Amino acid sequence: QVQLVESGGGLVQAGGSLRLSCTLSGIEIGSDINLMGWYRQAPGKQREFVALIDKGGHMNLASSVNGRFTLSRDSAQNTLWLQMNNLQSEDTAVYYCNAVVANFHSRLNEYWGQGTQVTVSS
Repeated sequence: QVQLVESGGGLVQAGGSLRLSCTLSGIEIGSDINLMGWYRQAPGKQREFVALIDKGGHMNLASSVNGRFTLSRDSAQNTLWLQMNNLQSEDTAVYYCNAVVANFHSRLNEYWGQGTQVTVSS
């Protein structure tokens, strides 16, 4: 029932921009979204952290994207955007949205989106 849907990936030239979105739906009444963020996985590499925002609005960005990527969240706190500027070839990866949700009993559950491909050409 819980769905985490990403969109916005595509092919862009180096120096260009993309805006990814992630929407979480279907969580139980009384749940609390503790974290939403983005990870990415390039071919032949491990999945790595990109950015996150917690319930209080605190943001954390990987050093590799800090200054180029920014996060934003809607007032309902169930949709997350990743604005990616000055994209470089090393940003090419499948980007996955991630959410950590506490249910009514404070049990944490982690959810992942299906991934969206970002390809940056030189």
